[in-house]
Amino acid sequence: MAGITAVTFDLWQTLLLDRPEVGRIRTQARLEGARQALLEAARRFEPERIEEAYRSGVRQCQVIREGGLDISFSKQVEIFVNSISPDLSSKIAESTFQAIATAYSDSFLEHPAAPHPAGVNVLRGVRDMNLRVGLISNTGITPGILFRRFLEEHGMLKYFDALTFSDEVGYSKPSPEIFAITLEKLGATPSQTVHVGDHIFNDVAAARACGLKTVWIEGFYERPDVTDPATEPDIAVPRLEDVVSAIRDMNMSGPV
Repeated sequence: MAGITAVTFDLWQTLLLDRPEVGRIRTQARLEGARQALLEAARRFEPERIEEAYRSGVRQCQVIREGGLDISFSKQVEIFVNSISPDLSSKIAESTFQAIATAYSDSFLEHPAAPHPAGVNVLRGVRDMNLRVGLISNTGITPGILFRRFLEEHGMLKYFDALTFSDEVGYSKPSPEIFAITLEKLGATPSQTVHVGDHIFNDVAAARACGLKTVWIEGFYERPDVTDPATEPDIAVPRLEDVVSAIRDMNMSGPV
């Protein structure tokens, strides 16, 4: 069989590094932005009610993603707004809804995660091996359009041949569909592709189930059962910086 022709990367805790305390600040910015937008529309709700609606919306979306699907960013915001009060999204002006959506999304730009300091060098190193490069990301609360902006601002966007964001395609990892969509964009087969990520299920197990090789970045998740072949990566590395050499070793070891 042919050797490796493509590499796909996860985003969260792989090419960008987030911290729980920053995530909490983003959450508060979303809540305050929604409260202010509703107040300006003469819709007053207690902060506790808005917070509970936010958590309810996050839970509802998480259930969808755990099933391998995803919904658009606008639909996520609609779920949040309607969790504040039934059918509230249809009772407020479009401008109010958009103000809430802007607060919801732009909190990531105001309180961003950090780009991995080795991200650009690793992406450049993979491209220097004449490999095509893709991104497969479960977007969560932040829409893919903002991640494109983030990647461009930090010098990473130009290295990608394909970008797949769950909110845009309607599928999320660990679904095989999100991997298939990306490989089609890259013109690669599973046996020719290596997936790089930190999540033992969404990245390692999911990619292996689709026939991809895997490089697991350790330190963020543990393997619950080290004897389970479904979660065994082809190569485990302690740092993103080690990914280029790991892929080079794979290619030199023979057919994949």
